[in-house]
Amino acid sequence: MKITDDMIHPELRTFGKIIRSSFHFKNENTFRRMQKVLNLTRNFLRPKNLQWKNYRTISPHNEQLNFAVVKSNQPQNNAVGLLWIHGGGYGLGVPEQEGGFVKKFIDAANCVVVLPDYRLSIEAPFPAALEDCYDTLLWMKDHAAELGIRSDQIFVGGDSAGGGLAAAVSLLARDRNEVNIAFQMPFYPMLDDRMITPSSQDNDAPLWNTRANQVAWQMYLQDNYQTEKVSSYAAPARANNYHHLPPTYTFVGDIEPFYDETRVYIKNLQQAGVEAAIEVYPGCFHAFDQFIQTKVAQEATINYLAHFIYATKHYFEAQV
Repeated sequence: MKITDDMIHPELRTFGKIIRSSFHFKNENTFRRMQKVLNLTRNFLRPKNLQWKNYRTISPHNEQLNFAVVKSNQPQNNAVGLLWIHGGGYGLGVPEQEGGFVKKFIDAANCVVVLPDYRLSIEAPFPAALEDCYDTLLWMKDHAAELGIRSDQIFVGGDSAGGGLAAAVSLLARDRNEVNIAFQMPFYPMLDDRMITPSSQDNDAPLWNTRANQVAWQMYLQDNYQTEKVSSYAAPARANNYHHLPPTYTFVGDIEPFYDETRVYIKNLQQAGVEAAIEVYPGCFHAFDQFIQTKVAQEATINYLAHFIYATKHYFEAQV
């Protein structure tokens, strides 16, 4: 799906042109260079006026497990526990980059956010990232009293690859029956390594396109890339059973590579009897909501926070 400038939302067109002319995920070295920058700047990305605490422990897989816990400066008990997973194509990213999401969620509701600092594909391929995220979820359940959250009504979400990991964590939690996930928010999720949908093919949209997607999946799946050995826990679009997954909300732009696979994912959930909703934003490329000075980004933010608040009332408080 070739993306011309006039297909981009008018409010995002200038940003899109700048990004397309200067920002490209060409290969693994691009991911490594960007990760070095993120590692140097991560402390400056933390949201202000919130309690932020980093944790380091040993996982059940005997790996070092790193994550952050973020609370309001005036935390209250019986908060929503939200496992929020950062994006970055599975190959880069830090929890601190999610500061914007974290502050909005905590400002919107009584909420404690836990952010996995999962192993990246530049260090270790699948299933390392999923193991780290799921083990952090187990830690949340086991330390619910300390966190001031309920152990039986945990929310899960993330953006981009973080959305893909949120969907994978939800699958794993359902299949292992160890943790109850009450609600999931996989925003414009990275779900399908096969790249068989029209929006994922020949897509040259700003920020994330077909080439970036190919490089990222190759790093994450290594020798299993483009084989039938790929697990649905790596690429949730490969799942064949969507029953008993948590109620779901997502949103996506209609010119980005993940547009079709996100719609298919929601349709599969709905057909399995799961409450699932999607909002589509015309002319919007990947992560457009990060451009908060635009009205369309503000609209997306208002809408996803409304769904989050609704979920705290209907999937959390209603079951207290």
